[in-house]
Amino acid sequence: MASSFLVFLLIFLSVSSFILLSESQKTSKPNRFVLELQKDPKTKLYVTNIYKRTPSQKVPFVVDLNGRLLWVTCEKSYRSSTYHAPRCRSTQCSRADSHYCHICSTRDGPGCHNNTCGVMSMNPVTGRTAMSELAQDVLSIQSTQGSNPGPMVRVPRFLFTCAPSLLLQRGLPSTVQGVAGLGHSPISLPTQLASHFGSAGFAPTFALCLAPKGVMFFGDSPYYMLPNVDITRPLTYTPLIISPQGEYYMEVKSIKINNKDVPIDTALLSINKQGVGGTKLSTINPYTILHHSIFKAVTQFFSKELSAIPQVKPVAPFGVCFNSKSFKNSRVGPGVPNIDLVLHDKHVLWRIYGANSIVEAAPGVSCLAFVDGGMKNNGASIIIGAYQMENNLVQFDMARSRLGFSSSLLFYKTSCNNFNFTAIP
Repeated sequence: MASSFLVFLLIFLSVSSFILLSESQKTSKPNRFVLELQKDPKTKLYVTNIYKRTPSQKVPFVVDLNGRLLWVTCEKSYRSSTYHAPRCRSTQCSRADSHYCHICSTRDGPGCHNNTCGVMSMNPVTGRTAMSELAQDVLSIQSTQGSNPGPMVRVPRFLFTCAPSLLLQRGLPSTVQGVAGLGHSPISLPTQLASHFGSAGFAPTFALCLAPKGVMFFGDSPYYMLPNVDITRPLTYTPLIISPQGEYYMEVKSIKINNKDVPIDTALLSINKQGVGGTKLSTINPYTILHHSIFKAVTQFFSKELSAIPQVKPVAPFGVCFNSKSFKNSRVGPGVPNIDLVLHDKHVLWRIYGANSIVEAAPGVSCLAFVDGGMKNNGASIIIGAYQMENNLVQFDMARSRLGFSSSLLFYKTSCNNFNFTAIP
C-alpha cells in the first residue's frame, strides 16, 4: 500500500514538474508582441509608445511602415545606464550597413562620441536626413497570446540611431521623440525582434490594424479583437514585393469600380527596370495617392457610377466631393460603389468599401479619399495610404513572402479599435 502511494506521489511530482517547466518555458520564450497605436488628429500619422533605456522610460514614436530603422533624438533628455555606442568598423556597424566613422565636436554624451558608427536618419514626412550615431540600449515590449497584453520582455542590445532634434522640426506630431521604422532592413524593429526571439519560435511576421486607437502585432497569428473575433480568419494573401530600399509593394493588375473595369494605363502598375511604378503601401501618406492618369480615370469612373448623388465644390487635397446627406449608411460606411484592387490573380481582390473610400473633409462634405499624385515618374504609381488600411488587418509575412489583408473588419462586427488592452494578471 505504502509503495503504491510512493509510486503515485513520484508520478504526480514528475508530471507537475513537467507542467511547471513547460509553462515557464512558454512565459520565458514569448513568440508574439503587441503595441498600441494612436492616430494623431492633426498630422493623421500613427504614434506608438515603446519602452527604452535603463531605467525604462516610455518614448513616443511615429510608425513608418517603410522606415529602415528606429531613431530617437538624444540631445537633451536621453539618460540611460545601459546606453552604448558601438565603435567604428564593429560588427554592429556592419549589421547597420554603416561605413562612416562618426565624429562629434561637442561634449561626450548619447549621440555624440568620436569613432562611432555614422548612420543616416530621415524624417519620412519632409524627406530631410541627418547623420546620426548608431547606438544600442535596452528595449522592452509587451508580449501577448493574441487577445491581451502579457508580461514585458526585454531586448538588451537593441540597435537604433541617436538623431539630431532638427529632424523633428516639421511634419511630425509635437509629442514624438523619433520614428520607428518597420521596413525590410537589417536594424528595423520587426527584423531585430525576429533576430532576437527567432530561436523561441518567433515568426518573422508583423501586422497592422490601423484605427484611432489601433494595434500592431509582431509574430504570427492568431490575433483577436473583442468580442473574441479572430481577425486573421478572413485574410486573403498576395505575394509581398520588397523593393531594393526595403519598402513594401504588392502587385495590382487592374482596378474595378462597381464590378466594372476602370480604363487605366496598366503599364503604370508594373515596376520597371528603374524601379518606377507599381503599388506601395504606406503609413506616412494619410490617403492613397494615384498617378495623375490613374487618378483622373478613377475619379471620373466613380463619379459616373454615383451620378445620382450631387457633387459639391472639392475640398483640398481631394478632387471629387459630395453632399454627405445624400449617402445612405451601411455597416461598412457610406453606401457607395465598391472599389476593387485586382491583385496577382483575377479572383484575388482587395475590396475597398465606403468606410475606406469616402472621408468627411468638411461639415456636410464627403470626398473620395484619393489624392492626385501628379505626372511624376520617379516612384510608385499607387501609394496605398493609411486611411484605406483603417479597420483592415494587413499582415506582412516575411517567411512566406506574402501579404495578408482582411478587407473591412466592420463586416465581422468588430474593428481595429477593439483590441483588449487589459493586461493579463
